[in-house]
Amino acid sequence: MNFTITRQNLHQGLAAVSASIPTKTTLPVLSNILLEAREDGVWMSGTDLDVGVRIKAPADVSQPGTLTAPGKKLQEIARELPDQPVQVNVRGDQLELRCGRSVFKLNGLPSDEFPSLPGINFQEGWSITGKELQKLIHHTAFAVSTEESRPILNGVLWELRDGLMRMVATNGHRLARMAVPAGASTATSADFIVPPAALQQVQRLFKTDDELEVARDGNHLGFRAASTEVYTRLIEGSYPNYEQVIPKDNDRFAIVEKGALESAVRRMAVVASDQTHRIRLVFQKDRVHLNVLTPDLGEGEDELELSFEGADLEIGFNANYLLEVLRYMPTQEVKMTFKAPERATTIEPVSAEGEDSIDYLCLVMPLRLLD
Repeated sequence: MNFTITRQNLHQGLAAVSASIPTKTTLPVLSNILLEAREDGVWMSGTDLDVGVRIKAPADVSQPGTLTAPGKKLQEIARELPDQPVQVNVRGDQLELRCGRSVFKLNGLPSDEFPSLPGINFQEGWSITGKELQKLIHHTAFAVSTEESRPILNGVLWELRDGLMRMVATNGHRLARMAVPAGASTATSADFIVPPAALQQVQRLFKTDDELEVARDGNHLGFRAASTEVYTRLIEGSYPNYEQVIPKDNDRFAIVEKGALESAVRRMAVVASDQTHRIRLVFQKDRVHLNVLTPDLGEGEDELELSFEGADLEIGFNANYLLEVLRYMPTQEVKMTFKAPERATTIEPVSAEGEDSIDYLCLVMPLRLLD
């Protein structure tokens, strides 16, 4: 293998792939990046066996070939090299880099030891713009569970339909659901449960103006655009029926300025219990009264003006869950709907006049208020 590549292209490619390399592994080859010099450029691949990334970097290839080399060390070397063309040669299982007067030799491992990435046929799949996919991930993935007791909730449910894509995430205490229009698909409708680690790579590597192809092969899902590919193992199992927990009969609702509510809740959270983070909200015709009482610490109260319809309501929330949901609301105003103090509350964005409505809903389960 022999090729010449600009320092910038080498470093960008290695940086993109290195994030998929596990920090600790019992398989030495997983600490390496697979380099494949082909006629169309140099392909770099990294994987932790769950998520794999492959990037193509432009290069002048004089002799095709493959080898794996230590990923993090290769990236650190590329970062420090002078801004000149880098000559890369392979002798046996050793990779040699020459740049200006710098020469580095790294011991590699044969490419046949490297796990092969899934061979996914992208002809049969779905298409979506990078902008829409980034939006879906950003507004839902925060709500996944981090507890290992229910592994199915550790992933994001992704529903793909002809012309529509929807993502849902929940940890049982809060839920986020968003839908966006999608391009026509060549595949039938499908539901996947995708690990957040894979979605983080998708967010990081694809640009908003990319046209992405998404396809499935068995228990793997692939994302592809231009010279970037991301593959992930899916979480197996059936996602709970989230529609059952979204209330359809909430008859009290408040329209409130998001920033003001966020600030007030954050102030109350300072004095809330470290265990429950519970705060109390009392909704009345034109205001909401917030208070918190933590016996061994103290108390706090605040009040906000808002628009509220329905009978007065006293309800408790985990301040952290409420703040998290508000942080991801994409509009200045939000609509909160309620049924009773022990029933789920929904929070939705209120679009400004003349703007398109956003198909986004979050749900927060209340906390029981103790007298």
